[in-house]
Amino acid sequence: MATRTNPDSALAQLLPEGVDAERVLIHGGLILSILLMGLPLILALIMSTQNTTEVYQVTNIGIGSEGLSNYETALGQFNFGQYIINSIIMSAIIVVGKVALSLFAALALVYYKLPYERAIFMFILLTLLLPVPVRIVPLFDLMSRLGWGNTVMAITGPYIASATAVFLFRQHFMSIPASLVENAHLDGVGPLTFRWEVLIPMSKGMIAGVSVITFIYSWNQYLWPLIIMSDQSKQVVQVGLRFLQAASQSGLTQWGLIMAGAIIALLPPLAVLIVAHRPLLETLAIQQK
Repeated sequence: MATRTNPDSALAQLLPEGVDAERVLIHGGLILSILLMGLPLILALIMSTQNTTEVYQVTNIGIGSEGLSNYETALGQFNFGQYIINSIIMSAIIVVGKVALSLFAALALVYYKLPYERAIFMFILLTLLLPVPVRIVPLFDLMSRLGWGNTVMAITGPYIASATAVFLFRQHFMSIPASLVENAHLDGVGPLTFRWEVLIPMSKGMIAGVSVITFIYSWNQYLWPLIIMSDQSKQVVQVGLRFLQAASQSGLTQWGLIMAGAIIALLPPLAVLIVAHRPLLETLAIQQK
């Protein structure tokens, strides 16, 4: 009967004495995972420097002859810089509006005695079950009736109300000890003072984490802006990538140009992640508890 060999013991025989085989396996797997996840980005970066002929040469995985000219073409000829600005404005408005509205809604659900509070919260959660395609037709009709078509309000208004953000803030406020609230009442601290001087400072990590998630979610919007915005100059960066795809050279899609646009579109959310990665990790850790 064949016997199983422990991979750790087999690896330990090949390693120098004193080296932990389990740690080598963990770190090796981690490095391999990072390489696999980063490979598409590396290939996109390489392709962004290549011309159309070089891209279609499958064996050509080196830096191309175009250099930064694809980036210059995307920013200049295709007005990609304007799409970036439009997306930044859209994402910033959605972040501020969604965080503020969700914060006040969660405060009301937790710290105010509302009639049918549980039913209200369940109704908010039920909105998560509505698929995006189901909401598009009524939203389009609403935006048209309000006269918001082809405006910033059209691409920001529908995203400001968020059941997910309300849920996250509500769970965070419920984790705050009740004794803190009672002591504040005994000390004569009013509702507004308690909110701004106690709750908000204690929630900075959650607010920052929700803001990062909301920014990335808003930045990646494609379908709704494509439907509601008819003015190309007011479009967002994800739709701008579609305009790059429409460009062709000798009947071939200019993937080098598209990859250059994709790299440019990646930079703002990457910068936000780098700046606010700690609060984001804290938010995710809270949700796992």
